[in-house]
Amino acid sequence: MASSFSQSFYVLALFIILVSWSSRVTTSRKLVELEACSRERHEQWMMEHGKDYMDDAEKEKRYQIYRENVEFIESFNANNNETFKLGVNQFADKTFEEFKSSALNGNKKGSLDLLGTEIEKPFKYENVTEIPETMDWRQRGAVTPIKDQNVCGSCWAFATVAITESIHQITTGKLESLSEQELIDCVRGEKTSGCDGGYMEDAFKFILRKKGIASEAKYPYKGVDRTCNSTIEANTTASIKGYQMVPRNNETALLQAVANQPVGVYVEAGHRAFQFYSGGVFTGKCRTKTDHVVAIVGYGSTKEGIKYWIVKNSWGTNWGEKGYMRMKRDIISKKGLCGLAKKPLYPIA
Repeated sequence: MASSFSQSFYVLALFIILVSWSSRVTTSRKLVELEACSRERHEQWMMEHGKDYMDDAEKEKRYQIYRENVEFIESFNANNNETFKLGVNQFADKTFEEFKSSALNGNKKGSLDLLGTEIEKPFKYENVTEIPETMDWRQRGAVTPIKDQNVCGSCWAFATVAITESIHQITTGKLESLSEQELIDCVRGEKTSGCDGGYMEDAFKFILRKKGIASEAKYPYKGVDRTCNSTIEANTTASIKGYQMVPRNNETALLQAVANQPVGVYVEAGHRAFQFYSGGVFTGKCRTKTDHVVAIVGYGSTKEGIKYWIVKNSWGTNWGEKGYMRMKRDIISKKGLCGLAKKPLYPIA
């Protein structure tokens, strides 16, 4: 009887060992397959975004960063009930710090909203009462296609140009792409220095002094700091009469302005949800220490009644909703989501 029991125990133990070994083999095989799949996805992503690393060591480093970012994105989408989703875009092989230094407002330290004094003029749209339920300046032909600042911290120039292009179209009927590179090369202020970052105020002052800005065709974008080309700079395609600030911390006033023209705003974009935003109404847990500049080109609301701003970014069409973001409107904080209502500016033509 004892012998029979020992044999049974031995068989059971052997069975458990075999099952455990089989499980480990299966798990190991699955891990190998997942790793192979991940590397294949990375190769496809490299082809899609034109990535080419200098050597195998750099490629492996970038792959590990890519894999960690993909895991973050997939985990966020699986475990959150947010009104927006994240996606794998051109920033997937960058660390968060690399993203901040290359895609945001250059090397500027601190909050962008600290520059400049209050503009002593009455708010142009203060008495506007007829405000459409929705507005999309893209549909009205007043917004140029999405552009890409690349690794130059020139968002300040792109936002200034975007809203200047729009007011030029609204007043003349001509939609023309204007030159960000001219601003990068030629605008120098107390806090503005090309790809190292800058401010819309300095850009507007330059356009006013010069009495205009050149076209993109005449002064094309290079994405690097260069010497101001005075010969090309003499060309003028569009001009403004001035610029003005929307009353601070007031989304109602901002709505009055955007109902009449696109507006440039400073936002805090230095967080991973912003980095990998792919669609939906953004409600990220950002603060209001602004580090990026974008253009609001409209507003609307979802079928569920969520109000949003339509934001034109300068990170190419692979980011967000083909280069755009919808950011939640009318939040509890008077400063607006990510600080967008702290210091909005618009040109006057």
